[in-house]
Amino acid sequence: MILNIAEICPATHTLGPGQRFVIWVQGCCFNCPGCISPNWIPQKQATLVDPLKLANYILSIPGTEGLTVSGGEPMLQAPALNQLFTYLRQRSNFSIICFSGFTLEQLHAKCDPAINQVLSLIDVLIDGQYMSELNDNKGTRGSSNQIVHFLSGRHASEANLFTERKRDVEIHMRDDSALMVGVPPINFPEHFKKAVNFTTPKVSSTN
Repeated sequence: MILNIAEICPATHTLGPGQRFVIWVQGCCFNCPGCISPNWIPQKQATLVDPLKLANYILSIPGTEGLTVSGGEPMLQAPALNQLFTYLRQRSNFSIICFSGFTLEQLHAKCDPAINQVLSLIDVLIDGQYMSELNDNKGTRGSSNQIVHFLSGRHASEANLFTERKRDVEIHMRDDSALMVGVPPINFPEHFKKAVNFTTPKVSSTN
């Protein structure tokens, strides 16, 4: 049982309550116009990870309060996610948030035991395909057609975080790249470029 991972972020505060470990899976069966992660749509091999080894790594990160899974389309890898979630549930009280382009009704209609088991382990499911014309610039879901399902009731009192809160993102610098974590506000690329240009110090040299 192997997970095909596009990217991870060991610690963030932008994709759910508290400090969260985030996994983005590789491969999606949808092609939503305006997708913020087009490189993670192709159903190809990226980084293959043993779910139990990944679970132990997640458990080793100090301060972790929850796991968020996005993509790509997580439900295409339900068997491996089931193994990951089950292992974590046996060893922690983490909350689990998952995004899916499938609606909850569509997932139930599949009658897939692995998907049903994954749903039983998720606290919050954010479902539905992203629709750019319905992007209302609010909360953790990308567009207003997407429904936030509090499957366990664990985060029901924090509903505004998912549907109304002002959006923010984190930029995690790597050696030769940067990873944007979070659901970006509308016009984020333009605003980010202006902010970088404004804060970048001018360097001059004299001979």
